[in-house]
Amino acid sequence: MTDSGDRSPAAHRSSSLGLLWLIVLALVAGELVLWAAWVRRAPPIMDPDAQPKPVVARGTLDKAEKTTIAIFKEASPSVAYITTLSGGRTGIFSFDPRKVVEGTGSGVVWDQQGHVVTNAHVVAGAEVARVTLADRTTWKASMVGAFVGGDLAVLSIAAPTERLHPITIGASEDLQVGQSVLAIGDPFGLDRTLTTGIVSALNREMRSKAGRPITGLIQTDAPINPGNSGGPLLDSSGRMIGLNSAIVSPSGAFAGIGFAIPVDHVNRIVTQIIRTGEVSLPSLGVVLAPHTLQRQLDLDGVLVLGVIPGGPAAVAGIRPTTRLMGGGIDLGDAIVAIDGNGVASVKQYYKLLDTYRVGDTVTVTVDRGRRKVDVGVRLAAAE
Repeated sequence: MTDSGDRSPAAHRSSSLGLLWLIVLALVAGELVLWAAWVRRAPPIMDPDAQPKPVVARGTLDKAEKTTIAIFKEASPSVAYITTLSGGRTGIFSFDPRKVVEGTGSGVVWDQQGHVVTNAHVVAGAEVARVTLADRTTWKASMVGAFVGGDLAVLSIAAPTERLHPITIGASEDLQVGQSVLAIGDPFGLDRTLTTGIVSALNREMRSKAGRPITGLIQTDAPINPGNSGGPLLDSSGRMIGLNSAIVSPSGAFAGIGFAIPVDHVNRIVTQIIRTGEVSLPSLGVVLAPHTLQRQLDLDGVLVLGVIPGGPAAVAGIRPTTRLMGGGIDLGDAIVAIDGNGVASVKQYYKLLDTYRVGDTVTVTVDRGRRKVDVGVRLAAAE
């Protein structure tokens, strides 16, 4: 005989499901009751005489805001939007209507002859490039020249002078960490975007698309996103002190670290491209310390931080700065003169080098442990 308290598994499941449905129905009924009560107690409030809320007058803008607004108004007309296209027929910058949009970037109006400066990677591989100015007119661009190893390119457009607003150039030699900076560009194709930040570090290094090291870069935390490349980095006086070039980000979006090419370097390279269409700058093959470090160390001349392996300075025996096993620093040679002409700053160093040609041999005077040493160096082309 079977005990009356025993049930089959199927009967047990049926009982459990029934209980579950009762709980669900109870909850739903409870919600409906609450909802009905809320509707009865809270009828919509209508006011046929409702008026817009009064506007509270804004106080006077502070000095920093006024400065930022003024800089943006002054500099933004000098920023261009660059669109590159590919597809259809082959050939550099052939204007085929069948081309499709390849990429975008920013640029700066360099002069009233129609030269526009941007990064080489913005126009790399493009068959067509178009430049849109601040007045929203778009112009076909021609390639004047590029220095891929330095990530710089110069385009030209046939826009009338009155439409061109050249950027104001400053200096990057005397930059200091902590200075305020502003970046203007067209990130993600968004027109004329302004971001602000500070100089986070100096003398950074990265590799260009050609695999060459680009040295002396300005690091900033001013947000720089895809599309900002080729736009200006400005100081608090509204002068361009760098050309935004790249970001460090695992996701591809801004992560707090951006890099700009120092304007002193941009100025030298762009001038030669405009003159000759190519870059053939004489070089010692050295990496020099920034102005701020020179001042901290109270050194004469310009300190050699590093030498390019196999380059002229390395071959001639010029000594770089090295880190000792114990963590200390062994200062390298400081260049104090070239062919007897004194070198007191990085700017002066480059100005002197620009008077020579690739292949010339110069006498470089270095301060090596407070002892002056003359070294013969054969100049090579900058990479």
